[in-house]
Amino acid sequence: MANCNDEHFCQDKLLLDPKEASLKELVLLLFFSDVRSRKFVDCPEENRLRDINRRWLIFISVLVQKILLSCREPLAQTGHTVEYWLNLISNNGGLFKLLLNYLKDKVVRPDESSATFRSAVGHSDWRVELDKSSRPGEIKYNTSLSLMAAKLSYENKAFIETIVKDHWNMEFLGSYDYWNGYQERASTQALLFQDKKVDPTLIVVAFRGTNPFDADDWTTDVDLSWYDLQGIGHSLGGALAILFMGVLALHQEAWLLERLEGVYTFGQPRVGDGQFGEFMVDKLKRYEVRYMRHVYSNDIVPRLPYDDNLILFKHFGPCIYFNSFYKGKVMQEEPNKNYFSLLLILPKYLNALWELIRSFIIPYLHGQDYRESWFMRLLRIAGLIVPGIPEHILQDYDNSTRLGSLQLKDSQQELHQE
Repeated sequence: MANCNDEHFCQDKLLLDPKEASLKELVLLLFFSDVRSRKFVDCPEENRLRDINRRWLIFISVLVQKILLSCREPLAQTGHTVEYWLNLISNNGGLFKLLLNYLKDKVVRPDESSATFRSAVGHSDWRVELDKSSRPGEIKYNTSLSLMAAKLSYENKAFIETIVKDHWNMEFLGSYDYWNGYQERASTQALLFQDKKVDPTLIVVAFRGTNPFDADDWTTDVDLSWYDLQGIGHSLGGALAILFMGVLALHQEAWLLERLEGVYTFGQPRVGDGQFGEFMVDKLKRYEVRYMRHVYSNDIVPRLPYDDNLILFKHFGPCIYFNSFYKGKVMQEEPNKNYFSLLLILPKYLNALWELIRSFIIPYLHGQDYRESWFMRLLRIAGLIVPGIPEHILQDYDNSTRLGSLQLKDSQQELHQE
């Protein structure tokens, strides 16, 4: 993360610290435009937000972050408990066999560092094999490989190495936890592997996305903080894959950018303002880097942070959008770009109900590889309460790359024209 001690490097900024935001401070934010006097806001002295609507959005952002942070420990503990029991049940061959093993005192207890231990994301979608309908060199193959790498990034090192080497027949280069100076913790996880047998020049770098049981990850998705780096405003948080390229471009790492085949993101949040988008589009074209931003249905994360005339955050480049029937279309912006729309409340709930029904019939339509786990179906049920969150689970993005590829293939010329 960039350090803004250098005034020439960071010309402007807006940093929000929800830990310092008391209820009194939040209320005062709504009534006074001098936001710099608020303890939880760090911005230049001349930065005043006279528009009440913009201060209202900051109020909502900080309030949501405070609520999420207050749930940090119970949410993390819930995640630990859920993953332990999911692995306990699977290690013993199911719930019934677990009970039998318990009676026989032969229970196989999970080891979080073992090659058989799966995360909650891994239990939502058990598939680890690559899509056999695609071939190296095809856009579909690179998209599918990127998606599978994104799924794998949630797992422990032993699990990742086993899949990469034994299932994909590729060279495992390592998995790493990187320190985040802004959050003051190792919050960035990445893995690297190389396809030495089929394409020795291909090295995949995959970044872990939002952990469903990590409150800090969710606060990052709704955080409106930003830095202005040499005239380019960008966020502090998500969409690490495209920000990785942005950092390379800022540091003029041409030798790496010239070798970068593409950036593939799935459920990416907004990462910067319109000026940052123009900067990135220019670099993508200059170095001929393919940028494929995938959005599935009502996934809430790509619609965060809020985008309107008052807030800086904008998407850039075309969106590869898949609906709940896995039909793909290249669009400039995903439908319902800000998620919160009174007119679309009922359609979103109906779509969530359809996704639950679909989970039972999809294996009969497309084969047993598409059979959903009972855990994923529980998440679908949760989606009947809060639509948009289960859609961010990579199960549907995986299905989109496999089942929606024909529609996407027809749109490749349009994608490059964008």
